[in-house]
Amino acid sequence: MSPPLVSGIIFLLTFAAILAERVHRTIVALTGALAMVVAGLIMGFYSEEQALQSLDLYTLGLLLGMMALVRMLENTGFFEYLAIVTAKRSRGTPWLLLIILGTVTAVASMFLDNVTTVVFMVPVTIIIAEIMGLRPVPFLIAEVILSNVGGVATLVGDPPNILIGSAADLSFIDFVFHLAPPVFFAWLVSIVLLTIIFRKDLFKNPTDVAALLQLDQKEALKDPVALKKILIVLTGVVIFFFIEHLLGVSPALVALGGLSLALIWTQPDVEKTLESVEWNVLVFFAALFVLVGGLDASGVLDAVARTFSRDAQTNPLVTSILILWGSALLSAVVDNIPLTIVMIPIIQEMALGGVNVTPLWWALAIGAGFGGNGTPIGSTAGVIALGLSAKTRTPLTTPTWLRSATVVMVVTCLVATVFFVLAFDFLSR
Repeated sequence: MSPPLVSGIIFLLTFAAILAERVHRTIVALTGALAMVVAGLIMGFYSEEQALQSLDLYTLGLLLGMMALVRMLENTGFFEYLAIVTAKRSRGTPWLLLIILGTVTAVASMFLDNVTTVVFMVPVTIIIAEIMGLRPVPFLIAEVILSNVGGVATLVGDPPNILIGSAADLSFIDFVFHLAPPVFFAWLVSIVLLTIIFRKDLFKNPTDVAALLQLDQKEALKDPVALKKILIVLTGVVIFFFIEHLLGVSPALVALGGLSLALIWTQPDVEKTLESVEWNVLVFFAALFVLVGGLDASGVLDAVARTFSRDAQTNPLVTSILILWGSALLSAVVDNIPLTIVMIPIIQEMALGGVNVTPLWWALAIGAGFGGNGTPIGSTAGVIALGLSAKTRTPLTTPTWLRSATVVMVVTCLVATVFFVLAFDFLSR
């Protein structure tokens, strides 16, 4: 068998095993990476040195820095505090509660890992809904959808964006400048659609508003002093994200520098802090980089890129829209992280062929982010909400998701498509 065929089989088998979820995806990815390197050594198309060179240390460093900073923020009780304050602002009005909770989740997901945001917003939201005698399902769906939508707007809001930014050398301000407008319209459309879809739940009188207003948000704070220090550091990190291209430093350096400062300033238990980092996610990323490196070395990605390049040269707008919808539909059933890692070198190969790939990066970011809302397993945030709601009296179910969130996903992708048609020149520079 030829190297392209062997590497393709290894990759597809690994991908299928990840989707099957019979074995933890990190174990599957590591096994696939090992098989790719061994096959490469035997057939002469991939070496250990090439495998190490395929690792994107900038992406891994940025993920590590932001993960650790967010974990430090979690330990202060900040997310619970934020959810209670947000709920009290609604004064017990269900539709206003949905808008406020969803918006807070979207904004938080622009600067923090959206999975972490959902992990801490969902349990508190369930409690608030039960106190008010409301069904938590509309609020949970809104938080998942808007966390995925909001995360698209910035470099650090969603793991696919971190991958794209590192591969395409795009800065934090590049993402905000190009993607904040479509994200804003997607947020607005999502709120309107969710309010219409769940109107029976949102336009009813809650049973116990007084109990909600009596919740003391200050009791949620475990370490107010550390919280202030970490928020100051995070503010500085975000500011440096905006100007890192002017300073000539990478986002990874900014994130790791912020982590170092936060550790020095707050003096936490370092072992516990680092233990809480999702190392399995970092290892999963590294293994996928090695897998895709094997595909590249064997010539598979080059062949795929040549096929795309022919259409992209003659009709770049159509190619961008195809990538947007293709990545969105795949992200509805496949984790958007491996999908993005596969697409990145294909787009890079197209750039070598003379194609202006700038709009393709934005199409991939939007498709991978918005598409995760298509099914409850399309994003990690959705899986988390599904699991946590199972303990409530009215759990979130797949049919409910398909009747609501899937509709929102399709409409937000249509909104993004219209934006591409109207602002293609803007997205191309």
